Amino acid sequence: MNAVFAGAQRLRDRSRHAAPQVFDLIRDKIVSLDLAPGTVLSRPELQASFGLSATPIRDALLRLQEEGLVDIFPQSSTVVSRIDLAAARQAQFLRRAVEQEVVRTLARAPDRALVARLQAFVAEQALFAEAGDFARLSASDEAFHRALCEAAAVPDLWDLIRRRSGHIDRLRRLHLPVEGKAQQIVADHRRIVAALAEGEPEAAQEALRDHLSKSIALGDEIRARWPAYFA
Repeated sequence: MNAVFAGAQRLRDRSRHAAPQVFDLIRDKIVSLDLAPGTVLSRPELQASFGLSATPIRDALLRLQEEGLVDIFPQSSTVVSRIDLAAARQAQFLRRAVEQEVVRTLARAPDRALVARLQAFVAEQALFAEAGDFARLSASDEAFHRALCEAAAVPDLWDLIRRRSGHIDRLRRLHLPVEGKAQQIVADHRRIVAALAEGEPEAAQEALRDHLSKSIALGDEIRARWPAYFA
């Protein structure tokens, strides 16, 4: 596990409290599957990696537990949780409900600056997909959807979605390397942006709904391929 967090101390921003930074970094490693489901997280090793005392490490792990990303067994161990398909489906339901209303709202009043920003995201995503750079593609994908919520003046709802999305995000990460999946993300985003640019609320909702439904529809198939990763 130490190799996963190599250089962690150098990444710390001294203007921020330690625990949120540790939380963000461990969460990213879990969602990206660098820390696979079932991985045991050693608190002493985390303290050594981050150069921190026990308290911020404990606080970060408790937040991860609240999001369902780790299981803490008192006086025993902390383990990266396995993917729960039921939790993934609920997170997908929440996200689809919120984001369909977001794109409907945005399509009713097209904003050229927003469209240009979204098109820039899609352009870089196409490059990442072509290069097979799934880590950067995932980060740009998240930034794209965050930008939609911010443009609709509901950034707190994006934060809510993120707190509930650990299981579905890991499911998507398993799906991403499948041939054609990365290119499909790019194509879906282009459809969403085109509908927003043309001021077509129904088309924007349809494109968004279709985009967010693919991985969860293949949940059982993905679980069959990676059974050790699932609850």
